Amino acid sequence: MTIEQEIRRLADKYADNLKARVDERVEEMEADDNSHYMIYKVLGITNEEGRLIDVYQNKGRFLYKYAGSFLEEAAKACFLEKFPESGSVKIPNTIGQRPKTFEIDCLVEGRDAIEIKWRDATTDGDHITKEHTRMQNIKDAGYKPIRVMFYYPNRTQAQRIQKTLETLYAGADGEYHYGDNAWEYVEQCTGIALKRILEAIATERTNGS
Repeated sequence: MTIEQEIRRLADKYADNLKARVDERVEEMEADDNSHYMIYKVLGITNEEGRLIDVYQNKGRFLYKYAGSFLEEAAKACFLEKFPESGSVKIPNTIGQRPKTFEIDCLVEGRDAIEIKWRDATTDGDHITKEHTRMQNIKDAGYKPIRVMFYYPNRTQAQRIQKTLETLYAGADGEYHYGDNAWEYVEQCTGIALKRILEAIATERTNGS
């Protein structure tokens, strides 16, 4: 199986699982207590609008989860194709008590500790502390911390968090790749044009092929 076939297999699996989970949830919602629609109506939202809002809110939660998991697994598959020994590795947290371990998504050639994120829209300041602890543990373990994030957040506060993380990675002698640079980094490291493959799949599916 080629890497493109593997990514297509992953896309099929995640698309099928997403559809099944969404269909299940929408069916469950048919039996929900909708008495809260009264408050919606007070705010000018009709029953039908309220129902659609609730349905799409649930669909959005599942879509975000499955989209992230798919892209992260597809990126890992690219590294595994090029570096068969670059599996996930857990290292102990020697600085704090929580969490007990940190997971490296891809450890490439026993040196580059790569964390793969599809996007990170958090605005929680505690996120910085956790990431700093994670980076320090990785560096203390003798690895180079590298963050690869494909989609940068849109909101100002979330962007501030990412700017701080970028500074922390630089301070830990690491690397932070995001946006176009993240796609380029994967291709340069693995020789696999992940974005091109995903664009082809997206075009086929939206054109009904």
